[in-house]
Amino acid sequence: MSFSTEHPFTLPIGYIDGDGNRYQNGVMRLATAADEILSAKDMRVQSNPAYLVVIILSKVITELGKLPKEEITPKLIEKLFVSDFSYLRSFYEEINRNGKGKIPATCPKCENRFEVSLNGSD
Repeated sequence: MSFSTEHPFTLPIGYIDGDGNRYQNGVMRLATAADEILSAKDMRVQSNPAYLVVIILSKVITELGKLPKEEITPKLIEKLFVSDFSYLRSFYEEINRNGKGKIPATCPKCENRFEVSLNGSD
């Protein structure tokens, strides 16, 4: 059994850039202690603790469509639709906190709820 530190995701809506291009598919890596500690020291977080998740997501998202990694910044995360931001927060918690490797999902057609495995296992 291999251990993956990077996990693909698909945003519900996707980031839409200034030219109207949409980016839905990405990759998030597992966070390190330094990611959380250094993000907590950021001045934006000091003045607004809710901003912590924005900083952390900008560090751990390694791919978003064909965007260069250096464009995945806190400003980009701020521009995400709320459903995408909420999805990424849940995804981050799932892969970093509980280790189950599953995230909740809802079928868009029938609205049945189920869990999706992140690593291909049950």
